[in-house]
Parts: sequence; C-alpha cells; structure tokens
Amino acid sequence: MKKKMFALFAVMMMAATAFAQFEDGKYYLNASLSGIDLNYDKGEKWKVDVSGKLGYMFADNWMVLANMEYGYHNELSTLKIGPALRYYIIQNGVYLGAGANYVHRPVSFNDIMPNLSVGYAFFLNGMLTVEPEIYYNHSFKNHDYSGIGLRVGLGVYF
Repeated sequence: MKKKMFALFAVMMMAATAFAQFEDGKYYLNASLSGIDLNYDKGEKWKVDVSGKLGYMFADNWMVLANMEYGYHNELSTLKIGPALRYYIIQNGVYLGAGANYVHRPVSFNDIMPNLSVGYAFFLNGMLTVEPEIYYNHSFKNHDYSGIGLRVGLGVYF
C-alpha cells in the first residue's frame, strides 16, 4: 500500500511541476538538431540543420517563438528565420506549433515557408527538457522543397 501511495504522490508532483512550466510569464530557450536524413523532400537528398528558438509564454499554455536555423543542404547553405506560435494541448508536455520562415539560399532561392509541428517536452528536471518534434515545411515556390522531418532539441524553461 505504501508503494502505491508513493507512486501516486510522485505522479502528482510531476504533473504539478509540468504545469508550472507552461504558465504565463515564462521564458524559453532551445537548441535543436534536425535533418541528418531524418526528413524527406524531393529537392534535397542529404541535409543537416542546427536551429535555435527563443520563446515567451504570453498566456497559460500559449508561447510565441522566434526561430533561426542554419542548414547544409547538398553542398549549399540555407538560412531560415521567422516567428512561430506553440500551444501545449495537455499539461504533460504535448504541443502543437505553427509558424512561417523566410528561407534564403545563395543560388537565388528565397521563399516564405509555413510550417506545422507536433512535439513533446520531456522534463529532465524543473527547467531542462528534451523535445522530439515532427514537423512539416511547405514551399509555395517549389513543391519539391516541401517536406516532413524529425527534430530533437534541448529546451530550458525559466
């Protein structure tokens, strides 16, 4: 009986800790790695991306983000920058995201690409998270550059 009560108490404490991180006024910092052949689109065979995000919880469960991403794609570099919005749908860390990035490549390719994502913020402690995320980027200029991928990041909520 004591083991069951302790397990119930531990689960309740983890839920309370997770809720405290998704409330109004929190700041967020993230560094992510994506690509590494964990994505698919017709326009690129191999790529790796490093990205950073800054965020602010402007209301409970709602976060506004600024994204910046640098990528190496088939011997070309790519720079993406843009805003995003994230909503934590349940208090255990599952979230939905939407945004748009300005994409620049040195070979005269400039595009505005909307994106959607779904992910999970797994808390390692009260502030640090590991965040796997599945994302979709859509290109209106060249549909070969639309694609789906997996991103894994480390986030800090403070």
